[in-house]
Amino acid sequence: MTQPLADEIRSRLAFLEAESLEVFDDSAEHAGHAGVRESGGGHFQAVIISDAFEGKTRVARHRLVYDAVRDLMPHRIHALAIIAQTPREAAQSPE
Repeated sequence: MTQPLADEIRSRLAFLEAESLEVFDDSAEHAGHAGVRESGGGHFQAVIISDAFEGKTRVARHRLVYDAVRDLMPHRIHALAIIAQTPREAAQSPE
């Protein structure tokens, strides 16, 4: 049995030693979307709280995440939304 893709994404992001790492499969909400039909990949959202993001710009944070899953795009992942915060930023964010 193959590992579900959300679990594989979590595994690939383990290097960030996240305080919190959630990966959501939002593919069902995008069924019928033209890009999904063409690539066959799913839509995912990653919410990551990690000290690894300290001192990094938003672009640098996203680049770290995309580099870890780049080979899964576009055939297994069509779209990946990323929320990448430090623990301090997450504590200051409204719920």
